[in-house]
Amino acid sequence: MSRKPEGDLRRGWTTGACATAAVKAALMQLWGDAFPSEVQITLPKGETPIFPLAHHAAGKGWSEVGITKDAGDDPDVTHGALIIARVMPSGGGVVFKAGDGVGEVTKPGLPIAVGEPAINPVPRAMMQEVVSMMAQTYGQSADIQITLSVPGGVELAKKTWNPRLGIQGGLSILGTTGIVRPFSCAAWIASIHRGIDVARADGLRHVAGCTGATSERVVQQLYGLPDHAMLDMGDFAGGLLKYLAKHPVERITIGGGIGKMTKLAQGAVDLHSGRSQVDFQALADSLGMPELVDANTALSAYEIAGDAMAQSVADHALGHIKNILQNTDIMSDTVVIDRAGAVLARAGA
Repeated sequence: MSRKPEGDLRRGWTTGACATAAVKAALMQLWGDAFPSEVQITLPKGETPIFPLAHHAAGKGWSEVGITKDAGDDPDVTHGALIIARVMPSGGGVVFKAGDGVGEVTKPGLPIAVGEPAINPVPRAMMQEVVSMMAQTYGQSADIQITLSVPGGVELAKKTWNPRLGIQGGLSILGTTGIVRPFSCAAWIASIHRGIDVARADGLRHVAGCTGATSERVVQQLYGLPDHAMLDMGDFAGGLLKYLAKHPVERITIGGGIGKMTKLAQGAVDLHSGRSQVDFQALADSLGMPELVDANTALSAYEIAGDAMAQSVADHALGHIKNILQNTDIMSDTVVIDRAGAVLARAGA
């Protein structure tokens, strides 16, 4: 996760909110013969943001508008992307299509059916509401085809979870509130949950959650797991394990570096440096090594204690995982690595 800047953070708008604004502005031209310079929409919780138009075009029987996504201070890969909505009459009802840079769902487990454009339920509902409202305003039939596209979306999607989730050909149009809250833990955890849903729907028996790219690479190679079995856990061990406890698979491997795995071994479920710390007194007591009290980091403690500490961390982390999963039949194991990717210790299945 990117480092959080100091001070108050500016919020932004989701791709779903941008798409909804683009649909409204495009309908204003299609049914009212003029593009506005800006457009206001109402979000699910009542906020009413205003979006300037970044692109507009029209032809016989169609109109399109592009809105540039502003993600505020969040390190969102789609910040600055152009979200384009083209509207035209449909054969009946509101029909959604994926244009260039918007993906399609190819695996079960997501809230959108296989074969459908990767446009999530809340953005769909927002756009459907706008179509209904605008149809009443202009006295038109609410039978509209909406084609969403994002220039460059295919490349941007490679930086997201989409390929692992079975979304091919581009980005997802996302959002539950319409608002991007900078450095949102909830957004990351929601992505972990969707990864579990897809893994379960695909019948995977073994999944893994790792604290970073190096541990993920090591664990994936260790067990020969497919990409969509690798859950992007990061610091959110609790978010992953608590969801698995209610939506189980046969086996979970948790892997990570000595620092974050030490915190997990000591009972932390949020492993971020700003939200949990290694208890060096407890570490010293558990290993019978008083000198560890003066260690500055878990890595420096490991350099003093050696393999005994690594194995203790693997064992105690496993015990904490099993405690969270105690009412399930899920098998679990842990893998502790160093910064170079060498396996220091393993425990469990």
